[in-house]
Amino acid sequence: MSIRKVNELFEFLTKIFTEEISVFLMSMMPIVELRGAIPLGVGLGMEPINAAIIAVAGNCLIVPILLKIINPLFYHFRKLEALRGFVNRYEERAAKKIGHYREYRLLGLYLLVAIPLPMTGAYTGCVAAVITKVSFKKACIAIMAGVITAGFLVYLLSYYFHIMFLA
Repeated sequence: MSIRKVNELFEFLTKIFTEEISVFLMSMMPIVELRGAIPLGVGLGMEPINAAIIAVAGNCLIVPILLKIINPLFYHFRKLEALRGFVNRYEERAAKKIGHYREYRLLGLYLLVAIPLPMTGAYTGCVAAVITKVSFKKACIAIMAGVITAGFLVYLLSYYFHIMFLA
């Protein structure tokens, strides 16, 4: 998803919903997640702490849902010729990301989500947890802890950006 498309989606959401609900919904979307939702909220004029809390809540809310639906969803997607390649590539990418952390298992899953880099958010963490067969409860805890840490780091960056350029 390109930055232009994300901006178009965010503009669409803010026409229908408040900034807070828009940030909440954006934080639940793949690729954008809280890494994009917090700066977008700050760009709309929200206080960085408010944008961060709302984005973390939205990103955490999607974790248990994803952990429950990934296997059945991927199973059905593999049956569709058009989506089979996408699912295989996504799983390979997630497996490659978790490969470096595999020996640390839960700590690795936490770090995979906590470090706010592209393709390392809650969605990738959930796929990695399913691939490595981490239990639902342990995966939820590790991924949500990673989301909270990533939210804090993105908050700090957004806060300093806010102070330097927007205040």
